[in-house]
Amino acid sequence: MRKTILLLLLAALNLPVQAQEKASKAKEVSKETASDANLVFNPDQSTITNHITTIKGQKIPYKATTGTMPVWDADGKAIAGLFYTYYERTDVKDRASRPLVISFNGGPGSASVWMHIAYTGPKLLNIDDEGYPVQPYGIKENPYSILDVADIVFVNPVNTAYSRATSKDIPKEKFFGVNADIKYLADWIGGFVTRSDRWASPKYLIGESYGTTRVSGLALELQNSQWMYLNGVILVSPTTLGIDRGVAADAALKLPYFSATAWFHKKLPADLQAKDLTAMLPEVEDFTLNELLPAISKGSSLDKQKKKEIAGKIARYSGISEKVVLQNNLDVPFNYFWKELLRDEGFTVGRLDSRYKGIDRKDAGDSPDFNAELTSWLHSFTPSINMYIRNELNYKTDFKYNMFGPVHPWDRSGDETAENLRQAMAQNPYLNLMVQSGYYDGACDYFNAKYNLWQMDPSGKLKDRMSWKGYRSGHMMYLRKQDLETANEDIRTFIKNSLPKAGAPAKY
Repeated sequence: MRKTILLLLLAALNLPVQAQEKASKAKEVSKETASDANLVFNPDQSTITNHITTIKGQKIPYKATTGTMPVWDADGKAIAGLFYTYYERTDVKDRASRPLVISFNGGPGSASVWMHIAYTGPKLLNIDDEGYPVQPYGIKENPYSILDVADIVFVNPVNTAYSRATSKDIPKEKFFGVNADIKYLADWIGGFVTRSDRWASPKYLIGESYGTTRVSGLALELQNSQWMYLNGVILVSPTTLGIDRGVAADAALKLPYFSATAWFHKKLPADLQAKDLTAMLPEVEDFTLNELLPAISKGSSLDKQKKKEIAGKIARYSGISEKVVLQNNLDVPFNYFWKELLRDEGFTVGRLDSRYKGIDRKDAGDSPDFNAELTSWLHSFTPSINMYIRNELNYKTDFKYNMFGPVHPWDRSGDETAENLRQAMAQNPYLNLMVQSGYYDGACDYFNAKYNLWQMDPSGKLKDRMSWKGYRSGHMMYLRKQDLETANEDIRTFIKNSLPKAGAPAKY
């Protein structure tokens, strides 16, 4: 059972696994979801509850609509029902100018639970100020929610949360792939906006992790298939968005993340450790682009003495010994870094948030036994979302809430989502982009997120509508209380700044 859970988590969070493990995972997932087989799924139902919360000292009344809405095929037949939670502020007089934020998490295969009850929504799960689980489990008010400035709908793709296909005979290819996912979700969003009467509203997409791939593609698909134009896209801990790194860039770009993590664990030389994180990192970034990347590009033609010099600098900036760096030909794998950095202390560091420590069966080896941060997060999120939906949102069902659902095999071919987003921005002068990254995220690291922006807009003509924000935490930066407040305020400011003045035309 423990192996089953581990494999599910690896797949849902986009970790590489062997083909044999994937086959085993699929079989085990099928067994675990067999309890749904005798339940009758209703793709179109909802409940409404009314609430009041306090955000930034202001009382905010709101309505929560929770339920399922169909995905229709070309013939108007419901082929799936997506579970969603839609929060509307109820004391707003001018709904036409009220922004709407459409929120997705990632995986692929993850429910839209993480940002829902830990980031932008009106409720927070019960955790400590650094994001660690505490008991009793539960939910409290979110005083930093963006509900004061925008309504929010949290959407769960097929097989996540309570979302399901209407029949096991519906081909999985309609849902489980980069472009299939984007296509049917654009159709669903079009239907939701129509049903909710939100066509007049300024619209925003926010996605986390694989959700950034999703919303980057949706920005263009919504324009092309729904004729829906956005004001903003927010990418939280973005993937590579289909941008090919190549061997050298793939090897080099991870170093600034290594350095940030080593700084946090006090593994850097005294002169670097004495600097603040954001004062130290520019030196590492400069070395990465101007020395390390060219050196790795040279491969075996790199002079032996120069290779040793470069290895020494990598060691200085990463907290890993020069010997280990040379043994790995200047390219220390992520897994090895998570195992090696604190090996002498008997700990590993987390992948998604490297502030977290883990304990392995043995100190030897090339990779950690488990992801220390992920088990911690599931510890607190799973009971809280199940309790909240049933007890406060009054949505009752016997279906299992899939934190991570069976969506594999996932077709990753044709991922051009960075280019999709660039095209959408080029075609829509109103469209703005903000990227949010945690310095200690080793899955979707902050420097690769910056690299995305440089490669997505090589001409620099869109630069004024792009921004990047960094936070002193990991993949889910909002789990740290200080970053929760700052990151939500950054979203609030982004929304306000991307709303055009009345009558301002969308033109260059």
